[in-house]
Amino acid sequence: MPPPRVRPPFVADERTQLVGWLDMQRSLVHWKCEGLAEVDSHRVVLPTSPLMTIAGIVSHLRWVEHAWFEVLFLGRPAGDSPHFLEEPEDADMRVEGIPLGQLLDEYDRQCAVSNEIVANHSLDEPGRHPDYRSSAATLRWMLIHMVEETGRHLGHLDAIRELVDGKKGYS
Repeated sequence: MPPPRVRPPFVADERTQLVGWLDMQRSLVHWKCEGLAEVDSHRVVLPTSPLMTIAGIVSHLRWVEHAWFEVLFLGRPAGDSPHFLEEPEDADMRVEGIPLGQLLDEYDRQCAVSNEIVANHSLDEPGRHPDYRSSAATLRWMLIHMVEETGRHLGHLDAIRELVDGKKGYS
């Protein structure tokens, strides 16, 4: 289940604020998908970017969470994560035939894993994966990056949703 669309408290510790802003962005991803027809979730509106669909972005966000928190931070194997595949390019956004509801459920589960990882580690702790230079970043850096990454793609969802069916707005 997505987090509620609530901003973090004005006065709180750093972890509460960082996770709060990330959860807010995550909940807005869900909001941008509410009431969307399945066919529209896979609709291409940018001919030069055929993978930039609402479903493709949700999948990408799920795999980015996995990459940063499970692989780069905890040092777990990349396994079958499409985020780490060289071919096909942008494999994490190739979601033809996968229902948006399934993608959103997978995103929710991944966000819950990410939040559990964040809750159990120091913000000053660096990542552990020996094969990727980005794992040298601290958990704080990764959280800030995920707020930025999710917010940037939320902007894409805003524009795509408006182009698909005219819905627009911010909570």
